[in-house]
Amino acid sequence: MDWFVLILAGLFEMFAVMMMNQWHHDKAKVSLILMIASFAASFFFLSLAMKSLPMSLAYAIWTGIGAAGGALIGILIYNESKNPKRLFFLALIIVSVIGLKIL
Repeated sequence: MDWFVLILAGLFEMFAVMMMNQWHHDKAKVSLILMIASFAASFFFLSLAMKSLPMSLAYAIWTGIGAAGGALIGILIYNESKNPKRLFFLALIIVSVIGLKIL
């Protein structure tokens, strides 16, 4: 259950960053409200996950989900660069998060 909650926190983080980008472009109040609510939900679920997972592990994985997810959203939705070097370093983030889980 703690891993599910941590992944949920990471997904809310990704959505919040997506709404931040949307708000930056359209200044719509709904984007701002969704961004704030998503960040709040992300921190809430992260705090729940940290009740049973070590802080260093939970925070690193949450950050990795947000960073990798944000980059993937940028590539897939906002047509950002698919430069091979960028994809390589994105893969390194994902491999590092998996490595933290394995250790």
